[in-house]
Amino acid sequence: MVAPSAASAAPAAPELSGAAVYAAYAGSTGNQLSRYQGGKWSTVATTGTMPQYAASPDGRKAAWVTQTGRLQVRQGGKTTTIVSGLQGGTPCLTPVWSADSTQVAYPQGSDTIMSVKADGTGAPRKLGRSQGVCHLAWSADGRYVAGYTGEADALYRLDVKTGKAAPAKGVRWITHLQSLSPNGRNAVVQFPANPDMLGDGSWPTAFKPVVLDMVTGKKRPLAVKGKLIGALYLADGRLVVRVAGDDHNTLVVLDGAGKELQRIAEPAKAKKQALLQVLP
Repeated sequence: MVAPSAASAAPAAPELSGAAVYAAYAGSTGNQLSRYQGGKWSTVATTGTMPQYAASPDGRKAAWVTQTGRLQVRQGGKTTTIVSGLQGGTPCLTPVWSADSTQVAYPQGSDTIMSVKADGTGAPRKLGRSQGVCHLAWSADGRYVAGYTGEADALYRLDVKTGKAAPAKGVRWITHLQSLSPNGRNAVVQFPANPDMLGDGSWPTAFKPVVLDMVTGKKRPLAVKGKLIGALYLADGRLVVRVAGDDHNTLVVLDGAGKELQRIAEPAKAKKQALLQVLP
């Protein structure tokens, strides 16, 4: 028997099924996070009127900040307040989940990022100080947490290992940060055409995605035709690009080199909902 070569390519990741988590405003009950899987819809959480919410990568949990500044987690059919005394009522101050869906990072004050176990055990720990606290994104390797400033004029990447943050290059104005590449170097962001289009920092239903190398400031074009209305990284490095359609939107899956791997038709019901997670 011949041993496999060390240089052998890793097995390809399985194709995506189309399972995903979406968010929509549901009137008097506020924002509703829903999972679509196996052709069926189920409610993950109803998070209130403020759009300060995040869905876990496994699609089974949600975290959000209430109007009164409580960080709440919904899992296993139960809602628990795990941190109090935060800043509520500010749309851009969204928490973010770790790649293994066990921890939640969140902004505390104007320049500090903390994390806490989602089950509420143990004390919160300080990840570091950063001026970027809006629309937090956490790299799958756990090393970096990024966010943009409250003035929407810079993007910062916090190195959790050192506790220090550095501004990303290539940013003048920014209105959304969706996700980071697994190694934390690239970010999926939205750049407004001018500062008059900054908005209030609410989570967008759709946005024109740009992949930014935060170290060099280089912007990577996405070789996908059509009207692009979103994109996000998976933990294995694949990039999922959302393309608008007449009856339904389409998810186009790219490998690390930008080569198309797969196309998935979204359910028609999700057409005007925000895409929060694509489930592996």
